Amino acid sequence: MATAHVSKDSASLADFISVLRLRKALIALILALVVVTTLAVTAFLPKWYLATTKVRVEKPEGAVQLYAAQGGGYDPNFLPDQFKIMQSEKILYPVIDRLDLTVKLAPTAFGVPGPVPRANIYRYLVDKMLRIESQRSSSLIDINVFAQDAQLAADIANEIAGTYEEDRISLATSEQREGLTKLRQELDKQEKIVSDQRDAVEKLRKDLNISGVDLNARYSDMEIETLRQMQNSLIALSVDAIGRKTRWERFKSIPPEDRISLANSELIPDQNIQNLLQAYLVADQKVTQLKARLGEAHPDLVSAVENRAKIKEQLDAQLRGFESGLEIAYKEAEARVAELKNQLAQAKVDQILSARERMRPFEEAAQKLDDDTRTLTTFKLTLRQREIDFQVPKKTIEILNTAEAPRGPSRPNWTLNSVFAVLFGGVLAVGVALLLEYFDTSFRNVADVESRLNLPVLGVIPFQREPLGGIGDDPADAEPYRVLHTNLNLALQPGRPHALVIFSAGPGEGKSTTLHRLTRLMAAAGERVVLIDSDLRRPTQHHLAGRPKEPGLSELLLGRNDLEGVLQKDVVPGLDFVPSGGQTGFTLSLLYVNRLRELIATLRGRYDKIVFDSPPIIGVSDASVLASAVDGAVLLIQHRRNPQSMVLRAQQIVQGLKTPLIGVVLNQVPPHSGEDYGYYTNNYAYYSEGSGGKSRRGAKGADTGDKLVLKEPADGKKG
Repeated sequence: MATAHVSKDSASLADFISVLRLRKALIALILALVVVTTLAVTAFLPKWYLATTKVRVEKPEGAVQLYAAQGGGYDPNFLPDQFKIMQSEKILYPVIDRLDLTVKLAPTAFGVPGPVPRANIYRYLVDKMLRIESQRSSSLIDINVFAQDAQLAADIANEIAGTYEEDRISLATSEQREGLTKLRQELDKQEKIVSDQRDAVEKLRKDLNISGVDLNARYSDMEIETLRQMQNSLIALSVDAIGRKTRWERFKSIPPEDRISLANSELIPDQNIQNLLQAYLVADQKVTQLKARLGEAHPDLVSAVENRAKIKEQLDAQLRGFESGLEIAYKEAEARVAELKNQLAQAKVDQILSARERMRPFEEAAQKLDDDTRTLTTFKLTLRQREIDFQVPKKTIEILNTAEAPRGPSRPNWTLNSVFAVLFGGVLAVGVALLLEYFDTSFRNVADVESRLNLPVLGVIPFQREPLGGIGDDPADAEPYRVLHTNLNLALQPGRPHALVIFSAGPGEGKSTTLHRLTRLMAAAGERVVLIDSDLRRPTQHHLAGRPKEPGLSELLLGRNDLEGVLQKDVVPGLDFVPSGGQTGFTLSLLYVNRLRELIATLRGRYDKIVFDSPPIIGVSDASVLASAVDGAVLLIQHRRNPQSMVLRAQQIVQGLKTPLIGVVLNQVPPHSGEDYGYYTNNYAYYSEGSGGKSRRGAKGADTGDKLVLKEPADGKKG
């Protein structure tokens, strides 16, 4: 059923309703297809059950630490980090092993009865089954597990929560546990030192026969209080040195690639490192988002990857600096201990020199025993205090509920899918109908082109599946270009050479191919033609002609070659060619207008037609420069490609340059478009009927189908 053409300018609600009525079969078909497809897909989709466990997770604040207390505040990256931890191999691998998921999930996930590799199950869990969510400004985390077995979904959710709880508790106590281990080792060493020193004192007592001497009163003439203070300071410095050494050794043992995960923990308090980590996480998230939308070579993605690498390099440098700082602090503490030991030893020597020579070895040994005993006592008290602190609860996670097997599947949702199918199908069907009828903003027919542009249609080029292919032996292939050539000659003033440019509003409309075939036909008709490829940004003519690209127009305008050096003669008999040239970055500008005009003036004495292949006139300045230098311009429009506003804008640009617009060429027109294009394209097939067609042509008259009727051009020039 044919529909009347409705102008967009006069379209009303009644027109749209009329279109919907006329297209009701299409609308019903599209709606039925969408609904039936959705319901069929829903029916065959596997049933997934959802089990959820809620946990409350808080960042440890003010926890008792072994050597230093680190300050903290709100960390916006804490919960996202926990999401990643919950989905890491450290948590999910134990869950897979405990629930024997390599066997239970193998049939549904991979369609095999036996066990599959644990890495495959882990990937399936993360991609298909596990969803970690949290509400904004909340410490509650939902562990959502989808599975085709309801009980298995609940078991996995509970096991993930339990494993994560164990990991959090272990992490909260790991630093203290390492400190306690180190203290116990030092205590054992000190007990051995005290025991050996006690044996040495008893041996000296026996050798010197001073068994009745009171060790606590042996230095009646010494400044006992001064020595005691120095000894206490030495003990404090020794404990501090042990703590610094432990922190340095622990940090040094961590591989560099794993240190980034510690930047937000209590082990590293440096604010600069935390800021760099936050910037790195933001950059990493940006790269992930861009990868989902862009290709690997996209400039935005490449820039984002480079930015992330720079931040990672700065973060690694800060972590190396932090390690060096720990080492320097530890060595400084050891140096202070050594210096204080030297001072204490010197003080003891000074005091002992004033005592009796006979008592000096015994007093030194007794003093050392006393010092070692005090150190041992300090270690015991410190160890006891740390053991008490270790027993203080450090639980920063709370499991709020136990997941239970759901009664019904959560996916697929029949109600939601059905409603969505009806809504989407209805909108899609109506939209397709309206888009097909009304929202095609390109030129629809020849009459529309001539009425809107007020320009004659010089030729209609039929649609070709291989637009870059050559003209075949069939006369119908060349007839559109012969008609265009005829009408173009009728529109031009006879008896003088003409410089022409064929341009289009946008790229990819087939301008270069049409122009190449037209110039070949001009040459075959006996005209002397030169084709100049002035599309310096995306040259094509050298490919079509099978000739080298350089030297060419760019070298000629720059003065690096003369005309004879760039002119390639006899592409076909009568057709010469000037390629674009190989000058990188060269574009036409107002600086070259006079040179173009001089070139055209030189070529007028040698050729009948000087034809320029132009880049698109919208968005590229080269076409405007060309149009200002030639005698006339021809506008090429591809069928239903660009909106009318874009073509009208191209026409306005040329008219603003005072360059005569000779007419319009319609390109890639389907032969059975159902519009008045058929009046032109159907006649071209007349020549493909062989000798019989030629006989009928002779009977009808030689001018049947040869040319198009020209209208008066907009500028009043006779066409």
